[in-house]
Amino acid sequence: MQTPLFIWYPVCSTCKRARQWLEGQGVPFEVRDIKTQNPTAEEMAGWLAKGGLPIKRLFNTSGQLYRSMGLKDKLPGMTEEEMLSLLASDGMLVKRPILVTKNRVLTGFREAEWAKALGIG
Repeated sequence: MQTPLFIWYPVCSTCKRARQWLEGQGVPFEVRDIKTQNPTAEEMAGWLAKGGLPIKRLFNTSGQLYRSMGLKDKLPGMTEEEMLSLLASDGMLVKRPILVTKNRVLTGFREAEWAKALGIG
């Protein structure tokens, strides 16, 4: 089994909860700090293809940067390529935590969804 990639922001309480849950389940995972190693546009394009997610699920819509940039109103007029480029420009725009498994990409932490993706329970 491919080791899942866990992308987090260490000061985020939801990310901390997700990491504790993964550790508690005994799931081996690779860790990446979204602030220091932001996902590239190419990586995220691959995740969209793999996960079947709409691109808007990758945006941290509750984040300060998202709001200060007025993205709620700007995104509808942007192409997917422009959105991916914007997401790759700053990790604070990306919804987290992210769990990338062999077959799925999950954004945000919902325990039942993560358990199902990892074949737990």
